[in-house]
Amino acid sequence: MREINKKHKMPTTAETPQQRVSRLMKANKSKGTKPELLFRKALWQAGGRGYRLHPKDVPGRPDMSFPGRKLAIFVHGCFWHQCPHCEGKKAYPRVNQDFWRNKFAENAARDARVQGQLHERGWRFIVLWECEIHRDADTCARRAVEVLNSRTKPLLTLKTL
Repeated sequence: MREINKKHKMPTTAETPQQRVSRLMKANKSKGTKPELLFRKALWQAGGRGYRLHPKDVPGRPDMSFPGRKLAIFVHGCFWHQCPHCEGKKAYPRVNQDFWRNKFAENAARDARVQGQLHERGWRFIVLWECEIHRDADTCARRAVEVLNSRTKPLLTLKTL
């Protein structure tokens, strides 16, 4: 069993590259990420009220949902969901590329399946990308409020910039 340096929360013994990658990947959060928090703050300032966070009864457990308006909002990380806008983040990690290729393909298939389930239930949805939010969270939020207040058909992505 390895010891942990309590001050820095780092292992005191040498770790293999695989152990390091595993430790770093386990530290990635799925809720309360920086882009999600930035967007929620901007959404609140733009007048977006009444959302629920990660509801279990909505397919895909969107980052935010407006149950009364049947609108789901997903904040996708550019790396994990292979953002079409970010060429640099599409590179696979150098180690175990087959695993990563399959992982990203499974993520894309799950996203498509969830979007289909939402559509079947009559939900509208917005997919926001991490890079869009970092570039201009206020514009993303204003556009989301426009969609929220309208009765448009489901969206695949909300192109803001």
